[in-house]
Amino acid sequence: MAALGWLTPRRRSATARSVLAGEAAAEAARKTSQEQQEQKELEELHGLLAAPSGKPAEPAPAFPVVGDDRAAAFFDLDNTVMQGAAIFHFGRGLYKRKFFQRQELARFAWQQAWFRLAGVEDPEHMQDARESALSIVKGHRVSELMSIGEEIYDEYMAERIWPGTRALAQAHLDAGQKVWLVTAAPVETATIIARRLGLTGALGTVAESVDGVYTGKLVGEPLHGPAKAEAVRALAAAEGLDLDRCAAYSDSHNDIPMLSLVGHPYAINPDAKLRRYAREREWRLRDYRTGRKAAKVGIPAAAGVGAIAGGTAAAMALHRRRR
Repeated sequence: MAALGWLTPRRRSATARSVLAGEAAAEAARKTSQEQQEQKELEELHGLLAAPSGKPAEPAPAFPVVGDDRAAAFFDLDNTVMQGAAIFHFGRGLYKRKFFQRQELARFAWQQAWFRLAGVEDPEHMQDARESALSIVKGHRVSELMSIGEEIYDEYMAERIWPGTRALAQAHLDAGQKVWLVTAAPVETATIIARRLGLTGALGTVAESVDGVYTGKLVGEPLHGPAKAEAVRALAAAEGLDLDRCAAYSDSHNDIPMLSLVGHPYAINPDAKLRRYAREREWRLRDYRTGRKAAKVGIPAAAGVGAIAGGTAAAMALHRRRR
C-alpha cells in the first residue's frame, strides 16, 4: 500500500507561503485594478467609450443585490470561466512562438490532464509544473510576456469563455459590484483575461521580477487551494468587503477553502467531489457543459490526443524511473 501513496489526495491547510502568495496576489490585483480604472476614466474624459444605447434596463434579480458596495464576486478561472486551463493555452501560444520544444508542450498537457482527472495534488507533480513554467519565462521581460499574452488570448482563449459564467459575472457588474478572477495562473495572464471580459481585476500567482525581468522564482507559492482563500481574505480586508455578502464561483473541490469564506458559494461545472460537497451544504450549482463534456471534465480543450498520449507516456515513464 505504501507504493500507492502518490495516488492518495493530500489535505492541505494554509501555510506561511500560502499567506505570502495570497497577500502578494491581492497587492498585485489592487494595483492593476487601479491602473485599469484610471485608464477607463481617461477614456471617458476623451469620449472614447460608446454612448449608452438608451434601451430600458431589465429588472435586476434579487441576487446580486444592486448597490451593495460591500459585496463582490470571486471567480475561479480554469473550467469555471473558461474551458480548459489558462496556463496550458498560454503554453501553446509560447510554443507557437518557439519559446520551448514539443516535448515540453506534451509535458504541459500531461500535467493539466493529471491534475484534473486524477484529482491529486502530489507535491512532486506540483513542483514539476511550477519549475517548467518558471524556466520558460526566466530572463524574459514582463512587458514582453504581457504583449504576447494579449495575442494568445485572441488566438486560444476568447472562444473558450463559458457564456453562462460570463453572464453571472455580468450580473454582479450590473449590480455595481466588483468582480475578480482568482486563479493559479500567472497574475499577468489573469489580468489580461479579466480586462478583456470587463471585470475589475485578477488575483493570480505572482512571479518575482527585478527591473521588469522575471527571475524564475515565485513570491510565496502558486495561488492554489488555501492560498486562494488567503488572497480573497486579504483583498476583502483591503477593499472593506463583507465576505458574508460576497459570492464565489468554482468548479473544483480544491477551491472549497475559498468557497467556504463567502456567504454565497456557487459550484460551477463542478467535479465529483465538489458536486457532492455542495449538495450536502445546499450550495447553488450550475453546469454549462453538455453531457459529453461533463463526462470528460478537465481535459484541456486545446490538448490534442497525441499531445496528451505522448505527455502521459513520458510522465509515467519518468515516474517509474524515479521510483
